[in-house]
Amino acid sequence: MGILTPLKVDSRQYIIQGMRKDREQAVVLRKSGMSYSDIKSRMGVPRSTLSKWFRDQKWSNDIATDCANRARNNGAIRFAVLNTVRQNRLGSLRKEARQDAMLDFEDLKYHPLFISGVIAYWMHGDMKSRNRVCFSSADPDKVSLFRVFLVRICGIERPKVWISLPRGNLAFLAESFWAETCGMKVDDLGKTAISGRSGGNSSNIINNIAQNSRTFGSKDTFNVSSMAYNQRQNVGKMGNNHGVCNMVVNSAYLKNKFLKWVELLKDDLVNEKYLVEVPRVE
Repeated sequence: MGILTPLKVDSRQYIIQGMRKDREQAVVLRKSGMSYSDIKSRMGVPRSTLSKWFRDQKWSNDIATDCANRARNNGAIRFAVLNTVRQNRLGSLRKEARQDAMLDFEDLKYHPLFISGVIAYWMHGDMKSRNRVCFSSADPDKVSLFRVFLVRICGIERPKVWISLPRGNLAFLAESFWAETCGMKVDDLGKTAISGRSGGNSSNIINNIAQNSRTFGSKDTFNVSSMAYNQRQNVGKMGNNHGVCNMVVNSAYLKNKFLKWVELLKDDLVNEKYLVEVPRVE
């Protein structure tokens, strides 16, 4: 027997033949109106390869335009459907919140803290936003009252709180002032928002020292300079150097209750319903 010699097989020929079959199948799918993503999912051919095959073909470019238009229209339809679902959910939530608010109002409309809190929000709260309760005031007594209202009436233990402070005042002193007067911890406050014109380099330097002192737990935080000490004594007394305290609760349900409470209270006050229901003492 002679020695069998292995057949020489050109692997490149098989690769080329396979690519031709893939390309022929891709052409059929492309002409049927399928996008590159759909063809990739069906055949496993990379989008880059498909683009190389078809990018110079006018008929393929026309199909690409049709695919883009279909995707845009489908996206708009999906968005409209999702928006409708969202609106329906918000509508039912808003209806439920206002119904609950009416029941709360009947139970609490003679409660001093409830009436005071609703009036405080009516005067100093955001009435435009639909999804959050936002109260802002420079008066520590009003802020303290509203915080107690949130805790005892609304069951909100820790609303988001931060200070808005005019530039040139000491942030750490204002934060300490609000924490002390409103029964909070400085660590519970968010980052103070500084706005307005600069009040000079001294305040900025002391602010930096104060931040470092707070970080390392220094006991000399309020003795960094005689100027800092003097400003500490005047926080809340001179001008507005303690800034404005902001309290926020992100809740569409609670916000709709607030709006309904204000509406009901305003109606009772304007129409003197309180005077009708409360017996007069002669």
